[in-house]
Amino acid sequence: MDPITGLPSSRRSTLSDDAHREGLTTETHDWTLVKAIDLVADQKVVVIDGEKPIEEACDILTRNNISSAPVYDASTKSYSGMFDWADVMTYLLIVLKKKDASQQLEKTDAELSAEFNDLVKLASHCQPVPVKLASDLSKKNPFYSVLPETSLLQVVELFGSGTHRVAVVDANGIIKGILTQSRVVNYFYQNVTKFPPIEQLFPKTLNELDIGKGFVISASSDSFVLDALTMMIKNGLSSIAIVDSEGMLLGNISMTDVKYVLRSYSHVLMWKTCQQFVSTVRSRQGLEDGQDRYPVFDARPTSTLGYTIAKLSATKAHRLWVVDERMRAVGVLSLTDVLLIFARSAGANPKPKRVSSLSLSSPTSQSE
Repeated sequence: MDPITGLPSSRRSTLSDDAHREGLTTETHDWTLVKAIDLVADQKVVVIDGEKPIEEACDILTRNNISSAPVYDASTKSYSGMFDWADVMTYLLIVLKKKDASQQLEKTDAELSAEFNDLVKLASHCQPVPVKLASDLSKKNPFYSVLPETSLLQVVELFGSGTHRVAVVDANGIIKGILTQSRVVNYFYQNVTKFPPIEQLFPKTLNELDIGKGFVISASSDSFVLDALTMMIKNGLSSIAIVDSEGMLLGNISMTDVKYVLRSYSHVLMWKTCQQFVSTVRSRQGLEDGQDRYPVFDARPTSTLGYTIAKLSATKAHRLWVVDERMRAVGVLSLTDVLLIFARSAGANPKPKRVSSLSLSSPTSQSE
């Protein structure tokens, strides 16, 4: 791969003349006509029974190493929504919002862990809470479905508007697979040389494409993780930048990091500082991967789209922070932004959804 454009090395000198070189395929396709079913072939679909308690639903996500799953309500014979880590955090924060962080810091790890085992039951007077009541509690992932023959252009247009995932459902109501933003972006990345219109976008910089700009919502490195997660939920974000007192980017906390809190009952992490949390997560990622792992989460305004997509693919992140020469976060680039560019390149014009804010005053209190 070319380290600048993100294109295969054999394509870096020119995007046209080298198409006839020996050994390089000249096969091209119209990506807009690819079918949704083609991207989820042989995918294992995990469905959560809507009557299962939230605790069991969390275990299902963790055991299957997935970030979300559809929830099926047998009483209505329909899918009530998608359950993901954002819903887990929203529910926990609703329960935790009245707790004083300073009081929690006085408790031992054992006390906090024991307390957390029952937290998700508090809102319903110590009764197990069925996951169907919490699916899409974050209001970020309603259950969207498309037919298997739906074109990739239609899917990309939907994703470019801010939808994160759709279920591919056949005429009999059977889910054939879950198509996500990251799966589609990875598909383009792996097959870029087959799609000249997409390939031509890879060498363009973020500045040239006018993306990766805008206000950055961040949390200070010495703030509590609980406060950072609350900020993420209220602003409808999947991750938040962690900065020092000078505004320099130190790392980020993503919604999927909550699995490290739940997986080994390390609930005390909720009342650690963001810097301590990021350090702990990196360490555990390294242990699980069998190697040191330092997430690469930044790009520059002068970085090419291909280079940025390569980083998104390698880190499995949903967004990268755009930084200046002093490593200060000056913008953010999400998978939604990338797919919006792809959709517009094909003549579509998806309208980005307005992010809704969530009030944590009660499970049913929300403001648009």
